[in-house]
Amino acid sequence: MSYFEQLHPWCIIRTLPSKECILVARFRRRNDAFAYQQVLQRNVNNICFVVKFNPQA
Repeated sequence: MSYFEQLHPWCIIRTLPSKECILVARFRRRNDAFAYQQVLQRNVNNICFVVKFNPQA
């Protein structure tokens, strides 16, 4: 896990119909991740975005 990933544990993940996941963005704070998720959901209605916490490995 890189230093950037350690500093930004909150991830927004786009889920695809084929059960694949794409990492969209990383954030330091939970509130920032959820706020950005809401922006994405408003702009792109038919795509699912999920916020997950990715702790250090």
